[in-house]
Amino acid sequence: MNINPFELLKNAQKIQEQMGSMQEKLGSIVVTGTAGGGMAEIEMNGKLEVVSVRISPEAIEPPDVSLLQDLIKAAFSDASEKARQAIQSEMSSMTGGLGLPPGIMGMQ
Repeated sequence: MNINPFELLKNAQKIQEQMGSMQEKLGSIVVTGTAGGGMAEIEMNGKLEVVSVRISPEAIEPPDVSLLQDLIKAAFSDASEKARQAIQSEMSSMTGGLGLPPGIMGMQ
């Protein structure tokens, strides 16, 4: 794929504006990762910040620390993957018309 550097420079201001808008949108994206059939849930925003953690009573009765740790880790991984997909989708919709090659914004 041939990239014309002059076209990229021409679009630099538009890219900057899009990135500012993207930063705002990232905070409003919220995904929920779950594990153990909903025994553990983690909400994460598009900035990859954990917004909330919910643990069902069944996950802690009887107390099993290693199970709880596994549930939290799995819910976090699920939320992270969903957030990554939401971010990638948002990025491609915002940068689609800019003629940028895939992956240039750091997303695979």
